[in-house]
Amino acid sequence: MNWSQESYTKTYRFAAKAHDEQLFPGTELPYIMHLSFVSMEVLAALAHEPERDGDLAVQCALLHDVIEDTAVGYEDVKAGFGTAVADGVLALTKNPDLPKDQQMADSLHRIRQQPSEIWLVKLADRITNLAEPPHYWDREKKVRYQAEARQIHAALHEASPYLSQRLLAKIEAYAAYF
Repeated sequence: MNWSQESYTKTYRFAAKAHDEQLFPGTELPYIMHLSFVSMEVLAALAHEPERDGDLAVQCALLHDVIEDTAVGYEDVKAGFGTAVADGVLALTKNPDLPKDQQMADSLHRIRQQPSEIWLVKLADRITNLAEPPHYWDREKKVRYQAEARQIHAALHEASPYLSQRLLAKIEAYAAYF
């Protein structure tokens, strides 16, 4: 096995505490469920592609939104999990100082500068997010979200044949929502 259960548990607890009381948008589910789903996608990819640094991938999967959506900062992640994890999480974090229409391209550029394990996390995140959209999204928002998923796939697909195929299938299935 290329990842540690102790590392997973430590990271899961940290993420659960950081995202405490937060709900996944459009649902009544605790946010930790999203992080669980993303890490599950990463674990499935690791089973198919065992040459990866599983701890890096799993830790970043569980922490991928902690800088963006909580009071936890880069230095907190670095202190608890090391520079490689903190750098990966930071690359997965959208830059709020940029206009919204530039944030994804910037994030994808920064992700591509990271080890491929970080790429897996972004692929897994979008796979997970291509479930039923929030009820308040209009058709235009859903179409843009699907197009953004295609952008993610184009930029990162070579990192994982397994997740690449999963994402393509989710992108196609997402059309049923509009």
